[in-house]
Amino acid sequence: MGLILVPTPLGNLRDITLRALDVLRECDLLVAEDTRVARRLLAALALPGKPIWSYREQNAGAVTAGIVERARLESVALLSDAGTPAISDPGRDLVRAARAAGVGISVLPGPTAFVCAAVLSGFDLTSFSFEGFVPRTKSERERALRAALERGRTSLWYETPNRIGATLRTLEDIAPHARVFLARELTKLHEQQIGGTAAEVLAALPSPPRGEIVLVLAGAGPSAPPEPSAEDVDREIDRALAAGLGLPEVARDLARRGFGSRDELYRRAVQRRRGAAQ
Repeated sequence: MGLILVPTPLGNLRDITLRALDVLRECDLLVAEDTRVARRLLAALALPGKPIWSYREQNAGAVTAGIVERARLESVALLSDAGTPAISDPGRDLVRAARAAGVGISVLPGPTAFVCAAVLSGFDLTSFSFEGFVPRTKSERERALRAALERGRTSLWYETPNRIGATLRTLEDIAPHARVFLARELTKLHEQQIGGTAAEVLAALPSPPRGEIVLVLAGAGPSAPPEPSAEDVDREIDRALAAGLGLPEVARDLARRGFGSRDELYRRAVQRRRGAAQ
């Protein structure tokens, strides 16, 4: 009894786990985003046919209650087309409904595309974020990518073949030197791994690109404040002198505020006071 989330191979069928095979063989009902994909998977793995219910974003409201009711009394396996259910695929709301109804839930470890791409990138993974799909509109895409870069940690995104060009061009515009890694068709015959700047990655993609794509961005970190100009430094020195601060105090205060080294600021303050006295 209960609901079991079953990860399925990204492409290479040998990535199916022994536990996943057991569940697919023994469950009473399969729930899948695309029933055709699920039937092909069962056939490829030489597993017995099963009743398969469709569960996708468009019909979730109509079928969730029935799936939960079946899971009270029988073993129900939830599949995505590839990878782990409920990660950028339907499943989250079904898990919530099952939990609210007191139905047992379990998940099997298994393939997840963004985790594979993160490891392949070689970027710092001490802290990272999975952002789902890149926003579709240009303004939202630019805003989201800028924010991710500014947070200073690696971020991971899914993207579609028909939009990856626009996404990489946006990155080229806002962060031409940012480190980018792209994984395409992971575990499949035509798997491709590309690293470099956005422009370099875009140039290495086939035209047109095909298949599932994961984009990994190395965080740029918070933007460093711009270096103060000579005019800015002189203006702050003059203000401090006019306020009655002594030369050591001026140098110490401005150094603390990021206007330069204390020694250089002291020399400059001496020059500014002499010039004002002449």
